[in-house]
Amino acid sequence: MLKAIRVHEFGGPEVMRIEEIELAPPGPGEVRVRNRAIGVNFIDTYFRTGHYPVPQKPFIPGSEAAGDVVALGAGVKGFKPGDRVGYTVNLGCYAQERNVDAARLIKLPEAISYETAAAMILKGLTAQYLLRRTYRVKKGDTILVHAAAGGVGLILCQWGKALGAHVIGTAGSPEKARLAEAAGAETVILYNDVDFAEAVKTLTKGKLCDVVYDGVGKATFPGSLDCLRPLGMFVSFGSASGPIEAFNIGLLAQKGSLFVTRPTLYTYIAKREDLDAMADDLINVVTNGDVEIPVTTYKLDEVMAVHKALEARKTTGAMVLLP
Repeated sequence: MLKAIRVHEFGGPEVMRIEEIELAPPGPGEVRVRNRAIGVNFIDTYFRTGHYPVPQKPFIPGSEAAGDVVALGAGVKGFKPGDRVGYTVNLGCYAQERNVDAARLIKLPEAISYETAAAMILKGLTAQYLLRRTYRVKKGDTILVHAAAGGVGLILCQWGKALGAHVIGTAGSPEKARLAEAAGAETVILYNDVDFAEAVKTLTKGKLCDVVYDGVGKATFPGSLDCLRPLGMFVSFGSASGPIEAFNIGLLAQKGSLFVTRPTLYTYIAKREDLDAMADDLINVVTNGDVEIPVTTYKLDEVMAVHKALEARKTTGAMVLLP
């Protein structure tokens, strides 16, 4: 029997239960992975609350983990027992072991620990597509990163700086602002204290930003549009404060023929060759030191407290559960 966190009904952190489960042998094309570290992400709260649909209940939350291959299903090639791997999937990671589609697995170099891998795959691949594919950041660009001290935000700040961009961040407290500045943000705006759009206008001397990366949602919209130069891009990749409500699309014309997109990671990694290329890019910037992944670890049975802190926006960097 294996230990897992299961959700039988939607609700607050208290609906997560520690239970024992049986795991079937891996099916065709699947690999059984013994999780050594499990990433915690804001998207996990969306599934737990019912904000995002789940295929059935009860279900096991969790969208990323890292561990060891312990068994192979029929037809699996390229992996063997003992391989160190990481992966991101929609659900099922809050468990000691699980079966994973081999097409979703990433081999880990020895230089990257299980804890780092579990903290970086979903968030790091998200940062990769945001910076290199959704809007391809180049030297001299000015980018705005909301929630700059969060898990994705700290990676965006570091990677953006490494690409030669001018990084402006927003944060909710002086402590978080200092973390974002240490990660590479040239300036961090305390959006609870000032009008961040006016602050961006002042900081850029009216030139504004090439792209805004927003994982906050409702609380930062439509102010984010006022931070963009004509033909700039607003990238909404999360909704920590609640979803952005319907708006008049004519607003984009009024504010400078702006582009707006709502991308998801799983669209970008749907093709194996894209997943491989993105993972190689991520692993390279982590191993060469351009991006450091700050990790805080907790025991699996501390998951309720971790979710409470996450939803209260009291966390910084990445949190990992150790099963």
